[in-house]
Amino acid sequence: MTNINAHIELPLLIKISFEKLLNYYEQLAESKDPFLAAKAQRVLEAGNAAPELREGFENADLLYTYQKEISIILEDSFNDLLTKNEIKTASVVLHSLIFNASKRFKTIIENAGDDFELEITNQPQDDMYREACAIILKFHYGYNINFRRSFFYEIPDTNGILRTYKILYNADFVDILKTENAPEITDADYELLLESYDDMALWKSKFPPQSYIFKGFTINNIFDVTEDRSISEIKSSLLSSPSNQKHKFTEDFKHLFESLLSLKDVKVGFVAFNQSEEQFERIAGDGIESFLLFNQDVGSCKTLLCEASYKALITENAYFSIPDVEKYYLLSNGEAQYKTLHDHGIKSAVLAPIASNGELLGVLEVVSTKVHALNSINANILIDVMPFIVASVLRAKEGEENLIEAVIQQECTSIHPSVRWKFEKEARIFLDKRRTEAHNVSFGEIAFTDVYPLFGQIDVKGSSNARNLATRKDLALQISLVRKLLATVSETEGLPIYEQLNYQMDALSQQMEDHFKVDTEQEIVKFFENEIHPLFEFMKTKNGAIADAVEDYFKKINEKLGLIYYYRKNYDDTIALINKKMSFVIDQKQVDAQNMYPHYFERYKTDGVEHNMYIGESITKHQSFNEVYLYNLRLWQLQVMAEMENEFYKNQHEFPATVDVASMILVYHQPLSIHFRMDEKQFDVDGTYNARYEVVKKRVDKALIKDTDERVTTKGKLTIIYSQKEDEEAYLNYIKFLQFKKVFDSEVELLELEELQGVTGLKAIRVPILYHKDKDSAGQHYYTYEDLMSEVKS
Repeated sequence: MTNINAHIELPLLIKISFEKLLNYYEQLAESKDPFLAAKAQRVLEAGNAAPELREGFENADLLYTYQKEISIILEDSFNDLLTKNEIKTASVVLHSLIFNASKRFKTIIENAGDDFELEITNQPQDDMYREACAIILKFHYGYNINFRRSFFYEIPDTNGILRTYKILYNADFVDILKTENAPEITDADYELLLESYDDMALWKSKFPPQSYIFKGFTINNIFDVTEDRSISEIKSSLLSSPSNQKHKFTEDFKHLFESLLSLKDVKVGFVAFNQSEEQFERIAGDGIESFLLFNQDVGSCKTLLCEASYKALITENAYFSIPDVEKYYLLSNGEAQYKTLHDHGIKSAVLAPIASNGELLGVLEVVSTKVHALNSINANILIDVMPFIVASVLRAKEGEENLIEAVIQQECTSIHPSVRWKFEKEARIFLDKRRTEAHNVSFGEIAFTDVYPLFGQIDVKGSSNARNLATRKDLALQISLVRKLLATVSETEGLPIYEQLNYQMDALSQQMEDHFKVDTEQEIVKFFENEIHPLFEFMKTKNGAIADAVEDYFKKINEKLGLIYYYRKNYDDTIALINKKMSFVIDQKQVDAQNMYPHYFERYKTDGVEHNMYIGESITKHQSFNEVYLYNLRLWQLQVMAEMENEFYKNQHEFPATVDVASMILVYHQPLSIHFRMDEKQFDVDGTYNARYEVVKKRVDKALIKDTDERVTTKGKLTIIYSQKEDEEAYLNYIKFLQFKKVFDSEVELLELEELQGVTGLKAIRVPILYHKDKDSAGQHYYTYEDLMSEVKS
């Protein structure tokens, strides 16, 4: 015996019964219409043939035993006139068992193949149980609960295209009967269930398994909703965020468009339109193809499209269909899109413009390997999905623009995360004012008061001299090459002009040696451009013997500078590498520093790397600042400067030019105020008194030790500039601690500095940096102010 309740858990015990339908026929049997009465009588005779047909049964075998009687009972519901058109079945709710079906439904199942098994595709087990509970609440207790979901069958057709069918249940012939095992459901229970969708234990306690009887059957009206479902799926795919989209984008769309167009072997591609360049561009993304571009990344619209398709897509934003690619390939002599499609085995295609407000954004490409499969008629089906594609492309375009803006913000005009909240707050105020007041409102001032500044730099020592030396060596090399060429020419043509040119170069060489200035380089460049290079170009064509030598000379000349760029390139490359490595170190370590306490940080590249930091209550937005966080940041800064020096000397052998660096920290005792300068897009100190800090920052690395000609910054040592005695004491404590931790060497110098313009009373501490070869050395571990205090106490 096959029990229909076996292997399923529901609060309903299902019994197939026709009693409610037969009761209806008993009323019809009393009809005065003899035809209706006779028909009803015939149905009742079939229904009374066995008591199980009214009382209900669980044994599915009885469906075959009483197949003839059941057919008679249901013959009005499955009318012969409509059976070839209607898709209809008789079954029980939440069960895959079907015991009667229209001819069209049977044909659909036969076309699906022998291996096909019919099942509802979107019916999870827990949802089945809750759906049954909702049926009980509605039909037995009268609660108007809307749990209803649409259920679907997915059935392949004869071509293998998956079609979607929606199931609508008619429960007119069902009774829900409560058993003694079922708890009574109160209003309080109902309200609790409404709040507890995910609590399956609660649902099962209120509706134990098989505590109610489902007596009857359902008539299921089934509708082909493949097109609607495909459009919905396309919409969902397009509107989902890029992070949620599958990697097989084109493959997913292939199946969706096959169902939408009822065609097998359809492929879908996309291409973006760049209006300014009037070209098609490949869309970045895994699996996104373009059948107009194929292996190209970009292509001119006028090259890729014929005159007719250009007019349709670009000018009119209209569809362009090619039902027979081969035919038009021959007619066009293999030009434009016909060649591209033909060469890749495409037989028919539809090109649909993705446009918004008359602006073409891109083209949807639907192609097939079958002639006439795609044409101007089924192209119209795409009208229903194009709005979603347009919306998706607009969203993607906006997202790309936002991403570009974000990159610009990050790389060019970055706003540090620690102060972003202030900018966002003022931006909201600005937008609110512009909406409610006028369009000429100004952006509010961004300022922070009572913040402590920290400044540091690691700079190439003697950078100006090093750059000048590289320039002089390049110029000397070029003068030497010119002399050799002139000597070669003079051997064949002893013209006085060559002697005069040599004399001029002697004078320039002497000028470089005696008094090299910025305009010296310009004077030499002008001399080469006006006198030497035109002569060499002339001699190259006149004297074949020196043509190769002249050509070799010009190959060594940098086109932009008009000069040899060898030693300067080595120097510039060295500076770039130093900046890159030093920036990487401090950027990485800033993560640790921000975790200590949030603060503003910026760094910028010169002939080295400089950094500014500001820490204080007003930046954090929270009342949590204590000066201990400043002390921690100062100690962190000392250690990072030492590590940057270590990183420099560890990698010095990789640099094209040999240079040294000098490191310096500026200590400012008093808190100050900073504001964001909109014109320069950077923070600056606020007020005349605070401006002294900026003056010191700009000039202090050039400061001399008092009564000497020696610069205070020097290689191998960290220089700490300060003016207050208490700062001196604090930093000597830091240094002593870090000497113990093998970050600094034992020697310490206390120095007074010569007066700077407008600045007096500056002092300096200089301490040698210890260099470590391996990553596990002292400089790799960061010690906090708390470590320092513990060491002092011990």
